[in-house]
Amino acid sequence: MAPTHDHPGEQAAQDPIRLLEIRDTPLSVDEIFRAVGDEAAGGTALFVGTVRNHDGGQDVGALGYSCHPSAQDEMRRVAEKVVAAFPVRALAAVHRVGELAVGDLAVVVAVSCPHRGEAFEACRKLIDDLKHEVPIWKHQRFSDGTEEWVGAC
Repeated sequence: MAPTHDHPGEQAAQDPIRLLEIRDTPLSVDEIFRAVGDEAAGGTALFVGTVRNHDGGQDVGALGYSCHPSAQDEMRRVAEKVVAAFPVRALAAVHRVGELAVGDLAVVVAVSCPHRGEAFEACRKLIDDLKHEVPIWKHQRFSDGTEEWVGAC
């Protein structure tokens, strides 16, 4: 790694996008946290989205996520925008698809930056844009037998 001109001893990150995946297996907060470890980062922000037992005043009985084939590419595009807008040292995002139970992790994102404020802002931008721009859909089935699809974009 080459030294940067920002601070003595700081090394430039190779590729700050360390982990981006859509997977049908359980997610690990520890895996995502480890992926964004960087000695030059003074702040790491992590967001964990879990399946809750209710939505819109109704009890959720079951929930599934599915995605468009372009979702992985769109996730990369969102991550690249965050890296361009903030001093990101490392970034990771993993979203789950398939059938999930209440309490399961649906999405985990993390960002490390030189300072905490930047890390909070970058992480917030990452999860907000991921939810609004990546074609991942939630299919909720309620305990009363009704259901709904919720689009992320």
